[in-house]
Amino acid sequence: MTQPKTIKIDEVEYIRVDAVKQKAEQVDGMDYVIVRTYSAGVHAGYLKERNGREVALVNSRRLYYWDGAFTLSTVATKGVSKPKNCKFPNEVPEILLLEAVEVIPCSEEARLSIKNVPAWKNS
Repeated sequence: MTQPKTIKIDEVEYIRVDAVKQKAEQVDGMDYVIVRTYSAGVHAGYLKERNGREVALVNSRRLYYWDGAFTLSTVATKGVSKPKNCKFPNEVPEILLLEAVEVIPCSEEARLSIKNVPAWKNS
């Protein structure tokens, strides 16, 4: 019998400690990444295609504001520790980003952290 990698408590998904350093689970062979662009902000999603500075992501969220992680490197490896303070709008099916400055692969812990941030709505 295999051990579960995650557990859900009060609609929040948690990951096992021994899975923390693992690379994020792929979807259809695509890696989960964070992309920082020159003028379109920061996005997280599955890397569909990269051509020079053009990056196509699927199941992408814009990371408008994050709390509980100082740098994007920390967000990509550990996720955010204060999800209720983050401003991540809803996921979009696909986005083409121009002028990508950096593409950072995410850990499974980070992917779940980003996924579990409630969708931000400007009230």
